[in-house]
Amino acid sequence: MDHWPAVLGKPRTQATMMSACLFPGLLHATVTLIAEMCEKSSQALEHFRKYVSQLVGILRNLVVTGYSPDKSISGISDPFLQVQILRLLRILGRDHDDVSEAMNDSLAQVATNTETTRNVGNAILYETVLTIMGVQSTSGLRVWLNLTAHTYVALTSLQKLLQAENTAVQRHRATVLTCLANPDPTVKRRALQLSLALVNSSNVRTTTKELLAFLDTCSPDLKSDCASGIFLAKHLPGEANVAFSALPPLLQAGSYVRDDAVPNLIHLIGGAKELHGYAVQRLYETAVQDISQQPLVQVATWCIGEYGSLLLDGGCDEVEPKQVDPEEMLSLLQQVLQSHLSLPATRAYALTALMKLGTRLQDSAVNRIRSVVSIYCSCHDVELQQRAVEYNALFRKYDHLRASLLEKMPLVGRGSDGKERPGNEGESVAPEVLEGAPPTLELEEAQPHCQPLTGNPPENLRVSESGWVTEGVELSWLTSPPSPPFAATTSFCMTVYEHDGLLVEFAMTRPPLEPTLLLITATVSNQTDDDIPGFSLQVAVPKSFQVELLVPSSSTVPRRGGSPITQLIRVLNPKKLPLRMRLRLAYTLPSGATVQRIEEINSFPETAWK
Repeated sequence: MDHWPAVLGKPRTQATMMSACLFPGLLHATVTLIAEMCEKSSQALEHFRKYVSQLVGILRNLVVTGYSPDKSISGISDPFLQVQILRLLRILGRDHDDVSEAMNDSLAQVATNTETTRNVGNAILYETVLTIMGVQSTSGLRVWLNLTAHTYVALTSLQKLLQAENTAVQRHRATVLTCLANPDPTVKRRALQLSLALVNSSNVRTTTKELLAFLDTCSPDLKSDCASGIFLAKHLPGEANVAFSALPPLLQAGSYVRDDAVPNLIHLIGGAKELHGYAVQRLYETAVQDISQQPLVQVATWCIGEYGSLLLDGGCDEVEPKQVDPEEMLSLLQQVLQSHLSLPATRAYALTALMKLGTRLQDSAVNRIRSVVSIYCSCHDVELQQRAVEYNALFRKYDHLRASLLEKMPLVGRGSDGKERPGNEGESVAPEVLEGAPPTLELEEAQPHCQPLTGNPPENLRVSESGWVTEGVELSWLTSPPSPPFAATTSFCMTVYEHDGLLVEFAMTRPPLEPTLLLITATVSNQTDDDIPGFSLQVAVPKSFQVELLVPSSSTVPRRGGSPITQLIRVLNPKKLPLRMRLRLAYTLPSGATVQRIEEINSFPETAWK
């Protein structure tokens, strides 16, 4: 800005700056340039304060202008220019009463006329609030600010600070929760997002209670975010208390729950062993009354398939016991299959639930199930038809394996919310560290006796996060002979972890037919005289790789002399880059102390990736 006086003295430059309103693009660039000049030069600041009335006029025209297809976004005329003008007005009106007075009416007009149901309007409102706070605005504007936008801006600022200053933001949790009662829908949504982000292990009970109360009264467009956010919270109470925390949102929100929350709720219910009876009875009663709420029906059918025997026994201490007739249970699932309201995924849940119940009911009920399954062998829905054909093959050819294949599934890994977590320095890692029980696992891991570990497993049969066969998969191994085991290249081993008596070794092989695939068998042995329970291994790799972590053979590492536990890791390296890996290990020492460690592995041999 050393040449500012020379630039200012040129009439053509001034004319270009203040007459650019004929060309929106040029006007946007001009306003941005003036703002930068005023930030750098006090002379420029004083000079351009005389043009505040013209800037205010341009802003007023933008606010009242109707729809313009070439520069409107979400019904708001040229929001980028509005934001830049507000920023410039904030600079010009700082510590100057006359200039601030000239823009007060326009700021009030922008604040009251801007539609805030979209992000575009929120961006303009955000800049308006900053401008009101940055200039000598009238008391009336500040009263409005305290009632609405000030709250919104404060919540937005706290959201930005959450990652860096979590403890400081936690001190304002009670205030954030009170904002859920604010009549402004924009403030409510922002308060809900921040409230869910503030949930941790120490406040989960009180915060969840507040969120459930909010769920009762909030508008339908917020029910989905609220209920799904509760399910996705990483600090929900475990064991017996989890069902009480997780079921109310599902029962209250019903059809508003997002699809990605269903596997998380299934995971939560699966881990609450003491309340399986309570969960299946409550969900069964709700599904009988209304099968139109698809997420609720999906969870209900899953629970009926897994814990239907508890309904038959009528054993539930938390609510009044109710013994359900097997025919009523089958009728409900058949109704779900036949309903035009049911989604394809819901029908898949119901069909699998029928198969599960077929191993727990009498022969007469099994015949009815077999009849229903055979009907869907000619279903127009290809995925459902394929599943029915495969299940029918179980009845016809592999009935002796049906009971073992359809046993209760072990607790599987919990899904994520899909949001990426920032990695440490260097290349970014995968969005989420994969759980020890992965989203997909081979059938042999759930039923070790069905296939030898050294053979070729039925790769197409996978189990979803809910513990059932996912849509679109094949059970072709039921009707075709098994393939011979693949011949792997020379294996090589390395030690990746040795602490607290635990030894973790990687044995790596590369199939000759798939040179970009690396198979890693993790072997965990115990060198102490006590068992080490609660062992879990999680893996993350750079985004240029793909990793699949199969379920381990056990979660308890036997004492010295016992058989080590094993876990298979599949790494796909399409670009054949040097392999890097981050491990997160967790286990419980004999003393009761819980250990969590993160290890970086950057020393893989070249044969693992070249």
